[in-house]
Amino acid sequence: MNHRDLTILVIDENAIRASIIEAGLRDAGHSRVSVVHDVHGVGRVIERLQPDVIVIDLENPNRDLLESMFQLSRSVKRPIAMFVDRSDSSMIEAAIDAGVSAYVVDGLRQERVKPILDMAISRFNAFSRMERELADARSELADRKVIDRAKGILMKSRGIGEEEAYKLLRTTAMNQNRKIAEIAQSLVLAAGLLEDL
Repeated sequence: MNHRDLTILVIDENAIRASIIEAGLRDAGHSRVSVVHDVHGVGRVIERLQPDVIVIDLENPNRDLLESMFQLSRSVKRPIAMFVDRSDSSMIEAAIDAGVSAYVVDGLRQERVKPILDMAISRFNAFSRMERELADARSELADRKVIDRAKGILMKSRGIGEEEAYKLLRTTAMNQNRKIAEIAQSLVLAAGLLEDL
């Protein structure tokens, strides 16, 4: 997606500061910018607009407001750039843990909005890619474990070697047009049921 085609939601209780962000986005060629001044009920606005990116500006945030914005960040799974006027190390850490892609302290200037937004999108994409790769690796590891358990069951029950047990799983998977891990999972479940009898 072209960055200029993005739908951007700006959450800012301060209309003057929101106009600085909006001007920076429009100067960068973004035309689909929505501004919300009331942070309460912002979840419904996000649901309705389905923005590609969210920019949050908190002029003088208290811990409760920051925590609610971090909660929002965890749930929306979108790039989020957050501007705050003051912070401490625990708030920065909480922002990172919540998945805020760019956390900018005391740096709200019109000319900085575009590069910060671009960085937030890039960081979000990189983090999402790493999350997918981790999930794939975990799934692959789980598949290997269940296949090894199924091979062990076949080796014990049929008195065959490991290679022959794997071939049997593979042949069954091909005949049923299923993945080897699915066949292995079914075998492990069935063997577990038989042990319980």
